[in-house]
Amino acid sequence: MPLKREIKIGNINFSHPPIILAPMEDVSDPPFRVICREMGADWVFTEFISADGLIRDAAKSLAKMDVFPGERPVSIQIFGAHIDAMVEAAKIVEQAKPDFIDINFGCPVRKVATKGAGAGMLQDIPKMVEMTRQIVKAVHTPVTVKTRLGWDEKSKFIVDTAERLQDVGIAALTIHGRTRNQLYGGTADWTLIGEVKNNPQMHIPIIGNGDIKDPQSARDALEKWGVDGIMIGRASIGNPWIFKQIKHYFQTGELIKEPEISERAEVCKKHLQMSVEWKGERVAVFEMRRHYCTYFRGIRNFKPFRMQLVTAPTAQEVYDIIDQIISTDFQA
Repeated sequence: MPLKREIKIGNINFSHPPIILAPMEDVSDPPFRVICREMGADWVFTEFISADGLIRDAAKSLAKMDVFPGERPVSIQIFGAHIDAMVEAAKIVEQAKPDFIDINFGCPVRKVATKGAGAGMLQDIPKMVEMTRQIVKAVHTPVTVKTRLGWDEKSKFIVDTAERLQDVGIAALTIHGRTRNQLYGGTADWTLIGEVKNNPQMHIPIIGNGDIKDPQSARDALEKWGVDGIMIGRASIGNPWIFKQIKHYFQTGELIKEPEISERAEVCKKHLQMSVEWKGERVAVFEMRRHYCTYFRGIRNFKPFRMQLVTAPTAQEVYDIIDQIISTDFQA
C-alpha cells in the first residue's frame, strides 16, 4: 500500500507519504490545525503571512506565527514580492521555531498575485529562484516551496522551475495542479506534477495538491503519479475527518461512514472553544461564522439553524444552538 513508503523531508521522517493540511487564509489557524492533526493530518501549514507585515510588527501577521502544542510538524508560510523583505521575514519566522519555512509562490488572488507575490512570481522565474536561494542561505530551518504549474496555459514551466528550485536548496516542493489564471476553477492537472516527480533529475520530495476530495482520489494521486505526499485544502473545511478517512482507507481498503451529527457538533464546539481562547470571544464568534455551517453540510432541513448560527452574538448562544442541533431529528 502507498503508506508503507518512508519519506524524509528536512529533519522529519514520515513512515508513509504524509497527508498534509494546506495553508488557507482564514481557515488554517491554530485551532483548526490542532483539530486536523487530531484527525490524522501528518503535517500542517499556517495561513500565509505577509513578509511586509512581519517586518512592520503587524499584530495580525505576528499572531499567525502562533503554534499550539500538538501541531507539529508545522510549516510557517510567508509571501511577498521583494527579496530583501522575504529574507528578513524568514529570519523572523525562524525565531518561532517552525519545523519548516514555506515560501508561497502559489496564491492566485488578485490582491497578492498582481503585486508580484504568491503566484505572481511565476511571471518572473529568475527572481523566484533567486529569492528562494537567498532565503535558503539566510536560515537554518529547512525551506520548502508551494507553487503552481505556471502563470497561464502558455507558461507551464514547472518541470524546469522545479529543477532550479531544487538546485538552490529547498527541502521539498508542493505543486498545485492549476495555473494562476485558473484560480480554483476547472480540474487540477496532475500530469505535470507526475512529470516533475518522475524527472530523473529530481531527488527532493514532491507533494501534489489539487482536487483531493476523498480517500479514492488520494490513493489515485499517490499510486498513479507517485508523489511523495498529498496536500488537502478545501476538502478539509468543515470536514477534518477526511484525514482519518484517507488513512483508514489506505490501511484497510474500506471506507469509513460519514460522522454522525453529534460528532460533527462536538468538533464544531471544540473548534469554537479553542478559537475563543486564542482570539477572544468577539473575534472568534464572528470569524467562526464561516465554519459553523460547513460542519453540518448536507443535512436536510438545516436552514433555520444556519441562520441562527451566523447571527448568534455570543459563544454560549452558539453552544446552545449546537445542542439543539444534536437533539433534533432531521429525518422527520
